[in-house]
Amino acid sequence: MTKERKTCVRNIAEEPWQQYPGHFGSALSKALVAPETTGSQLMDYRISTYQPMGYVERHVHKVQEQVYHILDGEGLMEIDDEKRVVRKNDVIFIAPGTWHSIVNSGLGDLTFIVVTTPIKDE
Repeated sequence: MTKERKTCVRNIAEEPWQQYPGHFGSALSKALVAPETTGSQLMDYRISTYQPMGYVERHVHKVQEQVYHILDGEGLMEIDDEKRVVRKNDVIFIAPGTWHSIVNSGLGDLTFIVVTTPIKDE
């Protein structure tokens, strides 16, 4: 169920950590701006923290664009058939139709922002 859209100010501590489907090994996220938290329709903004070996399984979106912004730590990002180390200050744009996954392959937590639009694949 989508909440009514409303301009708001939220503190990151207000939103509980969740482990979404397809995420494993303490791969946790907070949906800070999403249909279920703010009623947003064109944007999903999350912060994620994956402990070592935490990952999201390889997946693809038909129409969604995504941006990953690595805030801390390092991991291994798979984009289509290429794997690349990503670390603090890297920004990754993922176009629709691109297979992708990320795993924390580092020694500490991997923390990053994920922005997705539109919300639902058609």
